[in-house]
Amino acid sequence: MRILKFGGTSVANAENIKRVLEIVNQKSEQDQLVVVVSALSKVTDLLQAAATKAASNDESFKDIVAEIEKKHLDTLKALIPVSEQSSLLSHVKRIINHLETLLDGCFLLGELSNRTSDTILSFGELLSSYIIAEALKQTNKNSGYKDSRELIKTNNHFGKAAVNFEVTNQLIRDYFSTNESQVVIMPGFIASSLDGIITTLGRGGSDYTAAILAGALNAKGLEIWTDVNGMYTANPKIVKQAHPIATISYQEAMELSHFGAKVLYPPTIQPVLRKNIPIVIKNTFEPESEGTYISNQVSSKDTIVKGISHIDNISLITLEGSGMIGVSGSSKRLFEVLSNESINVIFITQASSEHSICIGILNADAENAEQAINGAFEVEITQNKVDPCIVEKNLCIIALVGENMKNHQGLSGRMFSTLGKNNVNIRAIAQGASERNISVVINERDVKKALNTLHENFFEENTKQLNLFVMGVGNVGEKFIEQIHNQRKFLKENLKINVRVIALSNSRKMIFDEDGISLKEWQSALENGKTANKDTFIERAKELNLRNSIFVDITANATVSETYEEFLKQSIAVVTCNKIACSSEYANYKKLKNLSRQFNAPFLFETNVGAGLPIIDTVKNLIASGDKVHKIQAVLSGSLNFIFNNFDKDNSFLDVVKEAGVQGFTEPDPKIDLSGIDVARKILILIRESGYEMDIDAIANESFMPAESLATTTNEAFFESLKKHSAHFESIYDEALSKDSRLKYVAQFENGKASVGLQFIPKDHPFYNLEGKDNIVLFYTDRYVDQPLLIKGAGAGAAVTASGIFADVIRIGNN
Repeated sequence: MRILKFGGTSVANAENIKRVLEIVNQKSEQDQLVVVVSALSKVTDLLQAAATKAASNDESFKDIVAEIEKKHLDTLKALIPVSEQSSLLSHVKRIINHLETLLDGCFLLGELSNRTSDTILSFGELLSSYIIAEALKQTNKNSGYKDSRELIKTNNHFGKAAVNFEVTNQLIRDYFSTNESQVVIMPGFIASSLDGIITTLGRGGSDYTAAILAGALNAKGLEIWTDVNGMYTANPKIVKQAHPIATISYQEAMELSHFGAKVLYPPTIQPVLRKNIPIVIKNTFEPESEGTYISNQVSSKDTIVKGISHIDNISLITLEGSGMIGVSGSSKRLFEVLSNESINVIFITQASSEHSICIGILNADAENAEQAINGAFEVEITQNKVDPCIVEKNLCIIALVGENMKNHQGLSGRMFSTLGKNNVNIRAIAQGASERNISVVINERDVKKALNTLHENFFEENTKQLNLFVMGVGNVGEKFIEQIHNQRKFLKENLKINVRVIALSNSRKMIFDEDGISLKEWQSALENGKTANKDTFIERAKELNLRNSIFVDITANATVSETYEEFLKQSIAVVTCNKIACSSEYANYKKLKNLSRQFNAPFLFETNVGAGLPIIDTVKNLIASGDKVHKIQAVLSGSLNFIFNNFDKDNSFLDVVKEAGVQGFTEPDPKIDLSGIDVARKILILIRESGYEMDIDAIANESFMPAESLATTTNEAFFESLKKHSAHFESIYDEALSKDSRLKYVAQFENGKASVGLQFIPKDHPFYNLEGKDNIVLFYTDRYVDQPLLIKGAGAGAAVTASGIFADVIRIGNN
């Protein structure tokens, strides 16, 4: 004998039921079967809604009844030949009429008792099992039907009745000892009391029905057929990378199902566990898939953590006070009052000081529990020995489950560290003595991030998913996206980093895709996106609340730089080539650095100085290792170096500046480069990273530009002024030529003073042969006294700047 149960979308409609019948007929060739079926998909919810509306004197319950009737009649007509439909349709209509009579009674009385509710809800399974049994007879003549109410006997606890196993097991054995049908169809969920009143076994009780039958009949196995390929490592609707668990123990399955793994109703395991009857969870729509095999076998080679599960809509209730310390019976009184109110406690933790007890219950029970607890401890509350209970709603319980967890150290720390790095605050913690389960209570808004982060850490070969929110897709931004697209496979295979671009924005448009924007066609997608809005962009990033989120600023916009604080406070890392934030007031610079540490959110800006050159990282490492920087000399503008390397008698200053813009070496507004402010910002950042406090106005800016040029407000006017003052630039070039020197725009820092300006560099100076757009930095430190530490290389250009930004992103991924 083998027990099969089909529910949910497996019996959603006629087409799906045909799949069920194919599986049943195939299985019946090898074994005698009992097939337990649930109500058609969503029908139990419709019955509940109809009952509630009827009891509220809402006549729209009749519309719901009409919908239920149509759903079943349509299903029957699609499964049964026309010639045989007449009597069957009449039978279904009689059942529907009976249902409507009960609902009319609720409407007239204006009430809905638990007993009546059970009777009304039973109609879903009664209708579905009748239709499926009749449909099976069309292809399998050796099949029959048995009403579960005649075999499964319970007490009168309506809504979730307790089974009388002694009577039930005997009735089941007696019936099947004389049954000759190869297949017997039975309704799940429903039963009856010893005095014949209809009861139900709780929502999801069809699984339980099947398990009761399996236990009573010592079945070969129990198969739960659903619409997924077994129990998953996490909820696949929330965690895309979740995968089916091949084998799992009874205890692990019970823990996962208790903590929200909806594929299996928690009480299902008890009747088969004692008999060691294996449970297999299979997919009706992919019957060839292995599914999940549940037994008492635990392999020492199995993964440490078998699954991650969660329960939504949780309230945390805390009872605390000095009057509880050393006083026996406080816990008993608390749980007794909850039991009297039929409130199920899902989570318990108590401080070792006995000062407080914390419990987790469903949100729906919170108000009732609060009143009951405060009432029970009214005397102590009045005497200020105990505080009124504290209720926190909209929380969630997340549980790590695994039989082998007890044999491994550090799992709790690994779990808490993983959540902490993503700013997921843990409200309460519980771990049983069996160490099979570690449970934490967190805010409901963090559920998706928490589940994905934990799953990534425990199940995905340490593959880390980075979620990027990119603002600014000009020359550098385009190269950055191109590099991500080209390197994604390499990063995933070699560095175990999965980079996804979740959002893109330019000055006009923005787009979001929680599953990752396709980097093949991002330009057209962005062009058709929504109107760009900085505030909306920030709020959307917060709202998505994704793990390992990184805000990438590829602009030169001051307003954008002012948003970093908001991102860091949400534990969203910031990577930027925008120099404005780190060269702003020193107090703001320090605040951003402190926020980065406080919220464990990296704040990286390597490309602020030297594009892709490792200049800032080198300074950080020097300081961290105990060295001290005394002097800095540098050519920090690739654009100015390009300009002065190409400016000569044959190429006018104006033409070279324009060419630098075409090559992508200058900022969109070339005055930023030529005024020296860009270089001043860069040297300021190096000074600050070297451990000195300084603001930009303390840096002497010795400009070589005419005042009229710097006063222009548009690029066109600026270029026109360069043309007008061409003689000025030519005179500077002639002076350099006469001194046998080359023009370099130099930044320097020494003895607490800093300056930037154009200098005549002689042939014996390290800067003399600096070609093209290269940068060079000389650091004089305690360790580098006679010969400075020298860093040299390309310091401008879209590709190298993009690579520097990309390197910062990867650095976060490797952290």
